[in-house]
Amino acid sequence: MTVRSHLVLYTAIGWKLFASAGTAAAQTTDLILINGKILTVDAKDSIVEAVAIAKGKIVATGTTAEIRRRAGTAARVIDLHGLTATPGLIDTHGHFAEGGVDEVFHVVLSDIQRVSGAVQKIREKAATLEPGEWLVGAGWDEGKLAERRYLLASDLDQITPNNPVWLMHTTGHYGVANSYALKLAHITNSTPDPPAGTIDRDAEGRPTGVLKEAAKDLVVNLIPPTTQEQWQRGILHSIEGLHREGMTAVKDAALSQPMWDAYRDLLGQNKLNERIFVLWDAGHTLESARQTLARISALPKPPSSLGDGLLLSGGAKIFMDGSGGARTAWMHQSWNKNSTGIDTGNVGYPATDTEIYRQQVRLFHQAGVHVGTHAIGDRAIDWVVDTYAEVLKEKPTRGLRHSIIHCNIPTDHAIDMMASLQKQYDAGYPEAQAPFMWWIGDTYAGNFGPQRSQRLEPFKTWLAKGVQWAGGSDYFVTPYAARYGIWASLERETLKGVYGAHPFGTGEAIDVHTALRSYTAWAARQLFLEDKIGSIEVGKDADIAIWEHDLYTIPAADIKNLKCEMTILAGQVVYQDAAFLN
Repeated sequence: MTVRSHLVLYTAIGWKLFASAGTAAAQTTDLILINGKILTVDAKDSIVEAVAIAKGKIVATGTTAEIRRRAGTAARVIDLHGLTATPGLIDTHGHFAEGGVDEVFHVVLSDIQRVSGAVQKIREKAATLEPGEWLVGAGWDEGKLAERRYLLASDLDQITPNNPVWLMHTTGHYGVANSYALKLAHITNSTPDPPAGTIDRDAEGRPTGVLKEAAKDLVVNLIPPTTQEQWQRGILHSIEGLHREGMTAVKDAALSQPMWDAYRDLLGQNKLNERIFVLWDAGHTLESARQTLARISALPKPPSSLGDGLLLSGGAKIFMDGSGGARTAWMHQSWNKNSTGIDTGNVGYPATDTEIYRQQVRLFHQAGVHVGTHAIGDRAIDWVVDTYAEVLKEKPTRGLRHSIIHCNIPTDHAIDMMASLQKQYDAGYPEAQAPFMWWIGDTYAGNFGPQRSQRLEPFKTWLAKGVQWAGGSDYFVTPYAARYGIWASLERETLKGVYGAHPFGTGEAIDVHTALRSYTAWAARQLFLEDKIGSIEVGKDADIAIWEHDLYTIPAADIKNLKCEMTILAGQVVYQDAAFLN
């Protein structure tokens, strides 16, 4: 019999001999966890054996003997038999509604290893469609393909002559269309690149089918919109998966009104059993930002929420630049190509006009609204932190926690500015994705090059400079399991090792205690829920994950394969591994 098979739910009947020693508070305790190693992630990083929970709240922590005495006659007891518990894990940046829709309704290409593998999946899907019906897929990455190249329209045309095709890259910043879709979008040899967009072309100037940033909208805007039923099914699919990974709260970024409506409808149906903090897509113009502000202003500001901390309208998301995969992020120096080559003259570009961006931030800041800005390139990050400093100087406001989403390769100036903003204004927080180094790390290493790669995700430097950050996945860009992010924070390995296993070095690696904090206590602050979740402490909601092994003591390499045994949200078991039933 394995350790996992010992984790059984008991009624308190088996513990009646302890009930007489209980206090009045014990009579209200409805769930206790005992005989475990509970990593509280409190300020002292305390470890305890047991936890008592009443009406979804943590009412006591301590030894098993202490907590047993609190078990009332109606309480349930979970005997951990030495298993480890942590706070429920938190992802501060992902696209969970969109990613769920992709997984349920579209062709998933994240597992393909060769161009022929993608072709086979598309051929099979096309055979099920009516002529003219759109074929949509997502998740491919040239860094994972043996051919080390983009998918192209020429790969798709012969197998999809009767259907328009759009296949989004895993980063979400570019994709490939077949010739049918290019024709519908009126993209020809003479079509100019749109502002903040790139139409990839071959040596003769013909579109290859690859469309980057704003150029992809020429095709994407033609695809029939996702229905409310599809949004809801996608969201529920994501939530089910998050629970299997011990994850109880996420920040879903770049939301539109239909996505918000789907979340709100699920809340009304009592089906939203995950904490969702949303960032509304502010668009690229001052007018789109004003419209977004109007939506935000009609809803409670965090930490106020709908559903007692289940659904928060958190603020606005703005794009400052593009992608490290597409080499469209805004850089000080030219991008690399194949690691040591130079993509001469290509320094990327702003996704939003720089002055318009600054006006957008000012608009939200002066209204007291949290802003998260997507910034990957070093030049983009500089512009973002300088903008935050400017608007905060104009209207000093503590606690809005404006963030730099991704914040891949910050300059020394940016790091110093983040430290200053955090200390003075409680703002300027990186929301970083350690799994980038793994899942898309081979593409990243080739594009950032040997020198800049050493600055990628500079966790140790942030720690030394007093910069606090929060972890995430950017799902569907990488898988959402936070165990991957914790592992990647320590190991900094790429998936394929195309440029060596550690092209980003290990100098910026951190310890597991800090990595776990970035996906719990620090992440909770970026959801404005630090008084409610993020650690296992008296007075907080009982969001808890139970694991097969102890994160603090197992070899770092094993964290990537860590198995969640149970997930508890506000005192309710929302996931239990099937093996526990045997």
